[in-house]
Amino acid sequence: MTDSSAGTRSRGKRERLAAAAATVLHEQGVEKTTLADIARVAEVPVGNVYYYFKTKNELVEAAIETHTRSLSDLIEALDRLPEPAERLKALIAGWVEQRDTAVRFGCPTGTLATELDKRGDGLDATVADLMRTLIDWAEAQFADMGRTDARESAVALIAAYQGISVLTNTLRDPELMAAEGRRLERWIDSMA
Repeated sequence: MTDSSAGTRSRGKRERLAAAAATVLHEQGVEKTTLADIARVAEVPVGNVYYYFKTKNELVEAAIETHTRSLSDLIEALDRLPEPAERLKALIAGWVEQRDTAVRFGCPTGTLATELDKRGDGLDATVADLMRTLIDWAEAQFADMGRTDARESAVALIAAYQGISVLTNTLRDPELMAAEGRRLERWIDSMA
């Protein structure tokens, strides 16, 4: 076995643990999640978790990094669309496609941000950066559409999604997300 193959396997386990952390933290919340829960989902012996992550907070940070990479990949895919209005509507369509997940667990980033805000360990600032990235991207789309209120529009869009995620989850009604998605698409069309 070479050092590079050992490094690849280590990265594989670490990435599996981070992805599992993102999933389990979303489904169970930070406080209820144990390292054993994450290890089980990642299919890694619980004793191995400590090789990659010394604390639960390190796993939470890894989960946030996983969300950050996912957002980066999403933005990269959306940026391939030719028009900013199309990009924004594709973002909305992606949210609507995830409505069944929102029914069960809410928005992955929003619920994590809310929970981390109560802990006071600084991880809330890390997840806030992730939310800021999405707002900044949306602002750039509205600016490309010639909107002088690009920042306000971006905040309104993300706030609408976060709000409908809470309502969809609380009322267990996926149609709420679908209806809000249609409304947001009409709003984007009215600006184009």
